[in-house]
Amino acid sequence: MEIPRHVLDIAEKIKSMEIRGAGRIARSAAEAMKIAAVEYRGVADLKSFNQYIYRVAEILLSTRPTAVSLPNAVFYILTGLENTISVNDAREHVIRKADEFIKMTLDAYDKISDFGAKRIKYNSTVLTHCHSTAALSIIIRAFKEGRIVKVYSTETRPLFQGRITARTLLEHGIPTIQIPDSAVRYVMHDVDHVVVGADAVACNGAVVNKIGTSQIALAAKEARVRLYVASETYKFSPETAIGELIPIEERSPEEIVPRIWLSERKKIKIMNPVFDITPPEYIDLIITEIGIIPPQLASYVLFEIYGWNLDKIKTRLMIKTIVEEED
Repeated sequence: MEIPRHVLDIAEKIKSMEIRGAGRIARSAAEAMKIAAVEYRGVADLKSFNQYIYRVAEILLSTRPTAVSLPNAVFYILTGLENTISVNDAREHVIRKADEFIKMTLDAYDKISDFGAKRIKYNSTVLTHCHSTAALSIIIRAFKEGRIVKVYSTETRPLFQGRITARTLLEHGIPTIQIPDSAVRYVMHDVDHVVVGADAVACNGAVVNKIGTSQIALAAKEARVRLYVASETYKFSPETAIGELIPIEERSPEEIVPRIWLSERKKIKIMNPVFDITPPEYIDLIITEIGIIPPQLASYVLFEIYGWNLDKIKTRLMIKTIVEEED
């Protein structure tokens, strides 16, 4: 059976960054899996259905290699599919797990904002980077509680996601100053807290986030400004516990310079990494929906809270292999 057009549209929007932000990407992937299950009209055979769902999963997994939230959403839904006994049973499994995942991610924001706002001292100036719903939830809650007086928002080149953040802050009545990414160190003397999101968290507490985050962390460390990372636990990467690396996505040079400019300068090379890695020693706290932890306890979340072990991680990698082979 052909993949439904709406599912392919969601995948394309994730790939083109029309759908952006780790949480929104994950929920969109879960919604695409659900739509695929609902609209399946192929052979009433469990093997055929599973091949179809694995194909949908493969398409989604290929869209954004760095965002751990997306494969975590997909694998959350696929886990247990092997125990279903009929097409209807498998269909209901995918729909139920997709709904569970979406609800879980939305509920996380309230808890993160509650925990995180308490860490912002009164009359603070905050700096944030890119566009993170989790980070914004803390900032908005802290402002409502009278803890924040203004926010510096980086514009976040080359796609200017920081403008989305600035617009959201203004909609909540928060005094906002938009700055170029290169001005972070210049304004850091006026900042009390840095609050950023995460696209992925490794088992050692290192954070993968929008390019420029590590430079902000360096400037904050130099100025003795605390840096908080707001991250749902579904962004934690279990594969990093067995040596797997989180790939850093690179996008088209044309996001940085026009095509005609490149055509006139054929010898120049353009790098456009989307993310960078902030070491755990530059992070004060990671604020999650299950509580606040130092980055060094990221592995505790994976192994003790969620019960990951080497066998389960290897099983997850096996599922990934099956998905790739079904393609």
